[in-house]
Amino acid sequence: MTVTPADLAAQIRGATANVLREHGLDETLLPDTVDVERPRNPDHGDYATNVALRLGKKAGVNPRDLAGWLADELATADNIAATDVAGPGFVNLRLSAASQSTIVSAILEAGADYGHGDLMADAVVNLEFVSANPTGPIHLGGTRWAAVGDALGRVFTAQGADVTREYYFNDHGAQIDRFARSLDAAARGLPTPEDGYGGDYISEIAAQVVAQKPDILDLPDDERVEEFRSRGVALMFDEIKSTLHTFGTDFDVFTHENKMFESGLVDRLVTELKDNGNLYEKDGAWWLRTTAYGDDKDRVVIKSDGEAAYIAGDIAYYRDKRDRGFNLCLYMLGADHHGYVKRLKAAAASLGDDPNTVEVLIGQLVNLVRDGKPVRMSKRAGTVITMEDLIDAVGVDAARYSLIRSSVDVNIDIDLDLLTSQSNENPVYYVQYAHARLSAISRNAAPLGISASTQHLELLDHPAEGELIRTLGDFPEVVRTAAELREPHRVSRYLETLAGSYHRFYDKCRVLPQGDEEVTDVNSARLALCDATRQILANGLAMLGVSAPERM
Repeated sequence: MTVTPADLAAQIRGATANVLREHGLDETLLPDTVDVERPRNPDHGDYATNVALRLGKKAGVNPRDLAGWLADELATADNIAATDVAGPGFVNLRLSAASQSTIVSAILEAGADYGHGDLMADAVVNLEFVSANPTGPIHLGGTRWAAVGDALGRVFTAQGADVTREYYFNDHGAQIDRFARSLDAAARGLPTPEDGYGGDYISEIAAQVVAQKPDILDLPDDERVEEFRSRGVALMFDEIKSTLHTFGTDFDVFTHENKMFESGLVDRLVTELKDNGNLYEKDGAWWLRTTAYGDDKDRVVIKSDGEAAYIAGDIAYYRDKRDRGFNLCLYMLGADHHGYVKRLKAAAASLGDDPNTVEVLIGQLVNLVRDGKPVRMSKRAGTVITMEDLIDAVGVDAARYSLIRSSVDVNIDIDLDLLTSQSNENPVYYVQYAHARLSAISRNAAPLGISASTQHLELLDHPAEGELIRTLGDFPEVVRTAAELREPHRVSRYLETLAGSYHRFYDKCRVLPQGDEEVTDVNSARLALCDATRQILANGLAMLGVSAPERM
C-alpha cells in the first residue's frame, strides 16, 4: 500500500470508524473525507489530522480523548512508526521508512501515468480559449490564455476527461471590416483609417495580398476591399496558427462565427426562444429574458434594425457545442468580459439546459518589465506586445511557465531579465535545472555499474529523503485539485516545491560513491528515489507544455 495523503486519509477514516464503534459513538457523524496535512514543522511528524477535533464535540466526548484513542488505533498499523496527540485534538503521525518509500516504487511502475486519475472520467469538455480576432497578432492577454488553456486541457486529460481544444474564429462583424479597410489603405499608400488597425504587420499582410493578386488595386472599391478581407483574414489566421504552434498550443477544432449565421442556426434559435417565451419584443427589438436566470439585465438578441446582436451568435455557438456532445463548455475570456459569465449561463438556461454546463474563466492582464520598467511597444504590432515578442525575448518554455504559474485571477508582471537569467530566482530554470541535474546523476551512475533498485527502499530513512518522498506523494492530489478548481498554476508551484526538496536532499544525501567508496544498497535506493523525482518533474512539466531538458 502506498501512503500518499489520499491513501493516508482513507486509512485514518477507517481507523476513526473503528474507534467510534468501539466506544459506542455515532459512526454516522464521520465525514466522507478527513483532512490530512503536512505539519509546517517536520519535528511534529510527517502528517497530521484534525478529525478528532472535528468530531469530538459532535460525538459528545472530549476531542483530545478521541484523538488519544485514534492515535492508539493508528499506532498498531504497520505503516505507522509513531503517533502523538497535540494541542486540543490533533493527531500527529510519523510513517515507517519502508511504507513511505512505496511511493517511489509506485512512481517508477506507473511512469508517465503517475499523477493521473479519474476525477473527470465522465466529462466531455469543449475548452474554448484564445479566439483572438484575426485582425492582428496575438497580444499578451491571448498569450496568457494560450499557455493556461493548453495546460488546463492537459490537466483535464490527466484526470480522464475527453477534451477538445477549440478556437472560435471571429470572422463576422465590424472589426473585420476595419481590418479590410486598413489593408486596402496600406496597399494604396494611404493613412490608416481613423478606426482602423496600425502597425507594420498591416503593411506586411497587405503586400502579401498584392503579391497573391497583382491586379487587386485595379478593382472597383467594393471588390478590392472584399479581396483584402478574404485574403487578408486567411493570411492573418495562418500566421496566428503558426505562432500558436510554435508556442506549443494546437487546437483540435476551428469554428467560424459565420457558420452560426450561414447555417441558419441563429434564426432557428430565435424562433425557439420566441416559442418558449424567453424572447420578447420591446421598442422594436427582441430581448432575451436573461434576468430570469441570474443576469443583471435582459439582453438584446435582435436589434431594432433587424440585425443580430453579438449574443445571438454566442447562443448559437453554445447550442452548436451541445449538439456536438459536450457536457462541459468552458470559455476562457479576457479581463473585459466579466459580464459574459452570467450572460452565457443564462443563455444556456433559456434553452432548457443546466447552466452548470457553462463555465467561464476570466483572465487578468499581463505586463512585461525589463530593467524595472514596463515594456509597452511592440516592434511589429506597434501598440501592443504580442506572443511573438514574448517568445523572442525569453523563449517558449520560460514564456509558457511564467504565464501559467500564477492564478488567472491576478494581474502579473513578467520580468524579462529574470526569465533569461540562469539563477534559482528564475522559477522555470530552477525546475528544469533539477530535472537536468537528476538526468546527469543517472548518466554518471552507469559507468560505476550502479542501477536503481527498489529492493531496499527501507534504507531511505534520512529526514531529507523522507521530505522528498512525501513531496512526491503529493503530486496526484495536486493534479486532482488543479483540475477540480481549474487552476493549472498549482502544478507549477508544486514543481518548484519539489525542486526545492530535491536540491536539499542532494546537498545532504550523497547518491553516488566517490573515490574508492564501495557501492552499497543505499546508493541503489537513492538512485531509485532520484529516478522517481525525475519522473515527476517530467510529468508535471509535460502538463504545463514545458520541456524537461536532460542537459543545461
